[in-house]
Amino acid sequence: MRERGEVRERRRQAAHPPRKKPELMADAPNRVWSWDVTRLRGPHKRVFYCLYTMIDIYSRYTVGWMVTAHGSEELAKQFIEDTVAKHGVNRNTLTIHSDRGAIQTAKSVAVLMADLGVTRSHSRPKISNDNPYSEAQYKTIKYRFDYPDRFGSLPHARQWCAEFFHWYHFEHRHSGIGYHTPYDVHHGEAELVRDLRAKVLADAYNQHPERFVRKFPEPPAIPEQAWINRPSEHAAEKEFQTQN
Repeated sequence: MRERGEVRERRRQAAHPPRKKPELMADAPNRVWSWDVTRLRGPHKRVFYCLYTMIDIYSRYTVGWMVTAHGSEELAKQFIEDTVAKHGVNRNTLTIHSDRGAIQTAKSVAVLMADLGVTRSHSRPKISNDNPYSEAQYKTIKYRFDYPDRFGSLPHARQWCAEFFHWYHFEHRHSGIGYHTPYDVHHGEAELVRDLRAKVLADAYNQHPERFVRKFPEPPAIPEQAWINRPSEHAAEKEFQTQN
């Protein structure tokens, strides 16, 4: 049977084509947004609220969020439409990325994005690393010291999230954006802040140069690009050789 090739699975097997890895780059605010929905535990067992968030991957600024008593396609459409309108995003300049949840892949949501002139992007199935910005933000939320085990009510959940996002935007120094706040990066104030930091470091060096034994102190650089699945140098070189 082995010689005749009969020692194998004979039933028909479903063959799914490989999903293309999303590769998205943002070099300024409002180029690539990432959105997702997570559940917040309510006051009783089997009671949950839904937190919708939309984060700009370049600035880490949460361009939109809302807390609802349940999740639905209609609420997702309202959330996306209101967020795009709020920031005055021009048509065909924005990509919105998400995972493959039922709401995110709903046909009505896809139609809305097409009407708004927004490009859709989705993670590959069962690969959470394809949506790292939303996942990382949810971890920041749920590991915060004052995150409650349960929210007592829907207004309680909304109030806590409002306080969290105020802190996240205006006080949180994010390591991924040179220890600036998301607000400063999103609204173009980070360079001014960095210049002020550079002046403080220069003054410190002039007063006590012996404390800086390795090099002249400089504040962290602000990243010029933010990526979802940045291509490796080997892949980029291979693609260049193919094109030429």
